[in-house]
Amino acid sequence: MPVTKSKSVTTKRKKSTARKTSKTKRAATKSSSGKNKKTGIKWSAKVMQHSNALDLEQHVFESHDPKHVAESLKRSAEKSKRRKGTPYQSAMSMLNFYINRAGKKLEPHQKKILEDSKDELRHLFGRDKNGK
Repeated sequence: MPVTKSKSVTTKRKKSTARKTSKTKRAATKSSSGKNKKTGIKWSAKVMQHSNALDLEQHVFESHDPKHVAESLKRSAEKSKRRKGTPYQSAMSMLNFYINRAGKKLEPHQKKILEDSKDELRHLFGRDKNGK
């Protein structure tokens, strides 16, 4: 009988060793900064470049005029053939995505400009603040 107990204990040890190995392998490939190790590009930057939502003008979110940002997003949304939703949904979604991904790194005055761009987008698309 003691022989069978030692076999089961040995089997359990092998499983736990295998689990530890797979965890360390995953941890070794994961980057703490969110950057791809080969290209050095963050996943959110890839979304901005290759998204099915819109083909954006370069540096559109760096503008200091909310109306310019909103008009650019509207143009991009209306001419894009790759979007899945309505032009309004795509434009607002991309604006929100940029604001959320920038997070604390977005300067307060630029965040205000982008938040004002949301109101301007609503106005350009004929929507009220509730989205109706």
